Amino acid sequence: MRVPNSVVLPVGTHVDCCQEEEVEEKRRDIMAKITAMLMERKSNLAHFINNLEGSEEPEFYMDQWERLKEMENCTLTILNLVAVNCTDHRDIKKLEATILEHVKNEELFPEVVRVLPPVYRQVEAAIIAIAQSEEMADHGMMDFQYLLSKLSHYKHLANLGRELLQDILRYLHRIGLVVWYEEIKHLESTVFLQPTFLITMFKLLVRYRLVQQLESIS
Repeated sequence: MRVPNSVVLPVGTHVDCCQEEEVEEKRRDIMAKITAMLMERKSNLAHFINNLEGSEEPEFYMDQWERLKEMENCTLTILNLVAVNCTDHRDIKKLEATILEHVKNEELFPEVVRVLPPVYRQVEAAIIAIAQSEEMADHGMMDFQYLLSKLSHYKHLANLGRELLQDILRYLHRIGLVVWYEEIKHLESTVFLQPTFLITMFKLLVRYRLVQQLESIS
């Protein structure tokens, strides 16, 4: 909701736990709730803006007003929900095809056709090679500065600078090749070259009915 011109594709899982007629009913219910949530948000923003504009000294609230107006102008496109059975590989392929179809839609993503500088591809290939090397730990975590030094050992990347690497990592983070939480102070110096490790960790730590599972252990 805070990202300008964002596009959201809702995905409903656990189709295998539903009767066939339930799936469409749940899909309509979820989409209706999303629509209602967006309408409520729009109404709330308009209410807050009106309150600030109607205050006795509106100039004191100019920063807040500008932030709210910015949020009000953020368009949010909600695509039709895709229902999948995660235990069925065919459904995963169907979801992948749906995502790719939307991503290639220039009406949704006007900047989808973008030519990247060759150095982006070179760094991407080098990072893949580093991540797959035998010396890479299973967790795939690497210090930012150490990664920069490793990349600079490649002849064609000898002049790679810190700022350029940051730009490239932002791109690689967006496409899912690496995970880099630059906005989190304690993690900004760590690059996750193996995002699947994080997924495994989250699966271990974030579990359905976790509290009940822990309480059942004597």
